[in-house]
Amino acid sequence: MNHTNLIKLCVGAERVEDLVHWQQQPRAKGPDGLPRHVTRMWPKRTDALLNGGSLYWVFKGMILARQVILRLEGVDRGDGITRCGILLDPTVIRVEATPKRPFQGWRYLNAQDAPRDLRDSRRDEDSLPPALHAALAEIGVR
Repeated sequence: MNHTNLIKLCVGAERVEDLVHWQQQPRAKGPDGLPRHVTRMWPKRTDALLNGGSLYWVFKGMILARQVILRLEGVDRGDGITRCGILLDPTVIRVEATPKRPFQGWRYLNAQDAPRDLRDSRRDEDSLPPALHAALAEIGVR
């Protein structure tokens, strides 16, 4: 079985470092200490997501990073509504900057359409400003 991924806007973050900083905060973690993203809708392609899928993060119109999805779990915030907690590997993997138009919620991202991971030598670089990523991607520089 092939895997599939999710893609989500990283609202409130301008750079990958902002996401990393946020996920270090206790309120961004589940009871097991893993970072999690809570969403209202539960993905229907659960088996494909949990077969090697990742959550790809969009920063200011550019896909810049991903995290491996470890599992999905129900989250009740005390209002009786069960939401989907997407438990993520704490390692944030930088990917080739890829333009992405705005959208709401999350979307599926097929494995063949996902940006490639950056080479090892570039993974620890600080993020460039999103506008510069966009300009470089437009002229074919990754």
